[in-house]
Amino acid sequence: MLTTEQRAIITATVPLLETGGETLTTHFYRTLLADHPEVRPLFNQAHQADGTQPRALANGVLMYARNIDRLENLGPLAGQIINKHVALQILPEHYPIVGRCLLQAIGEVLGAEIATDAVIDAWAAAYGQLADLLIEAETAVYAAQAAAPGGWRGARDFQVLSKVAESSEITSFYLQAVDGQAVISHQPGQYIGLRLWVDGREVRRNYSLSAAGNGLGYRISVKRETGGVASNFLHDRIEEGHVLQLYPPSGQFTLNGGDKPLVLISGGVGITPTLAMADAALAAGKRPVVFIHYARNAQVQAFQGELARWQQTYAQFKGYVVHESAGGVADAVGRPDVEHLAQWLPTDRDLDAYFLGPKPFMAFIDQALAELGVPAGQRHYEFFGPAQSLAQALA
Repeated sequence: MLTTEQRAIITATVPLLETGGETLTTHFYRTLLADHPEVRPLFNQAHQADGTQPRALANGVLMYARNIDRLENLGPLAGQIINKHVALQILPEHYPIVGRCLLQAIGEVLGAEIATDAVIDAWAAAYGQLADLLIEAETAVYAAQAAAPGGWRGARDFQVLSKVAESSEITSFYLQAVDGQAVISHQPGQYIGLRLWVDGREVRRNYSLSAAGNGLGYRISVKRETGGVASNFLHDRIEEGHVLQLYPPSGQFTLNGGDKPLVLISGGVGITPTLAMADAALAAGKRPVVFIHYARNAQVQAFQGELARWQQTYAQFKGYVVHESAGGVADAVGRPDVEHLAQWLPTDRDLDAYFLGPKPFMAFIDQALAELGVPAGQRHYEFFGPAQSLAQALA
């Protein structure tokens, strides 16, 4: 339990975190991964290299310090962190390791003059409070996943039934449980955790589920990333018949119910969760669906056949494709444009919009939808990487 004095100390450190938080968290990750190789599979090294993970952690620590007396103000950030942790199977025994390295980093970065015993004790108590909250929440999610129809706990073996090239850089993997039993019928927009062994090294990644849940199996659609350890391994070395280990579906970026018009906007591989959303909404048959997808060109555009089939099958489905460069069949050529959205969105802006893609793309779409009158509470997005806000991602 934090004392009044400790809360005051945490609050007083906010200015230090505002100016040097990323330096602190970068040092923390360097220490953690060097001293505790057993936790390396839990972290995407690409996010370490580009600074995304240290920035996201710095933002999270800062938000926590600012709201140490009002944790409810953390809003969706806590839920995003919990779901990411569950998808990667963060366990209670990992928290003491992280806590020790965080306190060590505070002492080494701030120095003894600032990081006094009182400051270290305050942050130890604050971290303990946060760890207890996360452990409690994550334990509840693990229990719910295990108790759900088709549910399980930990890693479960899935066989690759088929491998389908969707474009020059995106490949889908259709997966079925090796034990032949049912699986959790995930919510549209969720993702699974995938546990791989690449050249003897354990790697864990999250991948969006790109088809609606059916209780029988899953589909993930993976973009080949330049230098991507997991994506290149899947593309080059995983074939039909191979067995992969999956953790249960997680994620709170899910399709809301209701009958408002649904607008799904995606850029690049951001199409994957929006496919599951469209699939589920069309099967329910209760709402119009507008699907807008942006791709660099026709060669990299995935799921052309699926979009064409929906267009032919469902009267309530309207699909539009924009290519950045000419050379294929598209409804427009160029970069995202407010005029496209103004033309293709339903006249009544009382709609639900979900959009995913690169960060600048999402920032543009969010601003454009706001200009076109879509209410803030009805504009939804999520990042593929570490949990963070759109404003912080573009800072």
